[in-house]
Amino acid sequence: MQTIYDVQQFLKSYGTIIYVGDLQLMKSEIKELYHSQLIKEQEFDSAMRLLNHEIQHLTDEKNRGN
Repeated sequence: MQTIYDVQQFLKSYGTIIYVGDLQLMKSEIKELYHSQLIKEQEFDSAMRLLNHEIQHLTDEKNRGN
């Protein structure tokens, strides 16, 4: 996975559709899949790394704007 869109498509393959780009909700769903042993550790790590990076990026942008 290389983009947030990739994470959305990955979640969609497990029946989870997130339309609004809620990154925290995506993290929660990825964690749930991992703890249920439905996804591999590599998939979990990749998705979480992407989501955390994007959340940090958005937080930084918001802080620069204030």
